[in-house]
Amino acid sequence: MYEGVHARPDGESTLARMALTAAEYGFSGIVVRNHGDQPCDADREEIAETYGIDVVDGVEVRADDPSRASGFVGNYRDEKTVVCVHGGDDRLNRFAVEQPAVDVLAHPMDGGDFNHVLAKEAARNGVRIEFSLARVLREQGGTRVRAIQDLRKLREMVETYDVPYVVSVDPTSHLQLRAPRDLRAVGEVIGFSAEQVERGLEEWGQLAERNRERQSDRYVEPGVRLGEYEGGDGNENG
Repeated sequence: MYEGVHARPDGESTLARMALTAAEYGFSGIVVRNHGDQPCDADREEIAETYGIDVVDGVEVRADDPSRASGFVGNYRDEKTVVCVHGGDDRLNRFAVEQPAVDVLAHPMDGGDFNHVLAKEAARNGVRIEFSLARVLREQGGTRVRAIQDLRKLREMVETYDVPYVVSVDPTSHLQLRAPRDLRAVGEVIGFSAEQVERGLEEWGQLAERNRERQSDRYVEPGVRLGEYEGGDGNENG
């Protein structure tokens, strides 16, 4: 299971501290999803080796309008392993789910809405929808109640239209990280099954694995990969 994190300078904690805490909590990896204007320049490979955890290079595109977001996505797609779009705005939500180049629509309900039209587009284009537990864990009173209501509505859309999804607490500090067992418990309280939460955490890692394969020299297109010919003498008729 993986978590998507914001490390310094986009967050309060260094990437090394995030990785250490995530490893102690039992995560297999973290996706560094800093906003594009706050990149993390820490040595991901060294940190991964030091703490025995996969560190995935990602980005969360933040823009004022779909036109600018489109340019950023195009710039980052070949550079980053996981490309997210900072959602919440209705226009950006629609833009993100219509783009196969986008991997994850982050926190779509934070100020915006998500309906059946967007759900169908996300399913068609393979865009993961994020179930962000951040507001449930870090807000109180009416704000928390609305966050739970939003997540339940989002879950209904995702289940109805078989939309791929990820789960995260969107941490900006190692103190905000939560162990998978804790997230399962939170999920069950607000109406998710433990299996749904686990699947959403695992999806980050599966997404990273898929994209790394696509970025490799052996990938041509879905279902087509370059490989060595086995069993012959090197000739066409071999």
